[in-house]
Amino acid sequence: MENLVLASTQADAKAAELIVRHHAEMDATLGLKTELVATAARTAAHDPAEEARIGLHRWCRDVLVPHAMAAEATLCRAGGDLPEGRLLVEAMVVEHRIIGDLVETIAQSDDAIDTALAASALRHLFTAHLTKVNDQLVPLLVREPSTSLRELLDELEARFAAAGEKTEKDTDDGYGHPVHAPGECGCGERDVSAHPELDARAVPHAIRHATVFGALDAVRPGRSMVLVAPHDPLPLLRQLEGRQPGVFEVDYLQRGPDAWRLLLTRRDS
Repeated sequence: MENLVLASTQADAKAAELIVRHHAEMDATLGLKTELVATAARTAAHDPAEEARIGLHRWCRDVLVPHAMAAEATLCRAGGDLPEGRLLVEAMVVEHRIIGDLVETIAQSDDAIDTALAASALRHLFTAHLTKVNDQLVPLLVREPSTSLRELLDELEARFAAAGEKTEKDTDDGYGHPVHAPGECGCGERDVSAHPELDARAVPHAIRHATVFGALDAVRPGRSMVLVAPHDPLPLLRQLEGRQPGVFEVDYLQRGPDAWRLLLTRRDS
């Protein structure tokens, strides 16, 4: 949501910013998990492929789907009550059902290639879906004087939290506090080519940090991610250390002039 949006209140403007930022984190997390599934499928190694499939499905089950259902009961409900939002919301609800079907396909898949295809379809659909929310639904709601986007966001988060109480405890809570399943460790991995890569140079500046944090949420203990930045990302690293002190080890692979490449490794718990 790079365009200027006129909000009814300052609280609604802040809520819109929080929604877009959180969506960037979710999109990045799904992107990295999808890349892990695809990489495992290309290697044709059963154990890494199954581990990647389970990790993707667990996150979708415990974060993506509950978030979509909470959004449907709040943001979509409010948008559907507005004449100009009815058709948009109807289409988005259909997308929620397709997302659920793809997650179920991933859950039932016993073939790495089929899993990778379903994961790729899910990623592309979810990215397009978030674009509709960010660029159409949120601006519609934030301009509507009779609607409080701040209250809708509070309700969304409450519904998500309630859904989370019914899921396993070893899961990402979806709001920047990842909890990883025990035993998922890639200790000793230092081959940079084997790690997923996030090129932050292509990410809009307003959501760049959120995108990086979302991708890092998908990195399990002992595993790494390569970050490509347009400059030395010292402010981001300071912010990361403030969010998760001592969690990540940082190694510089390249220091300019056109790009900075860093290997970020999540330390074992």
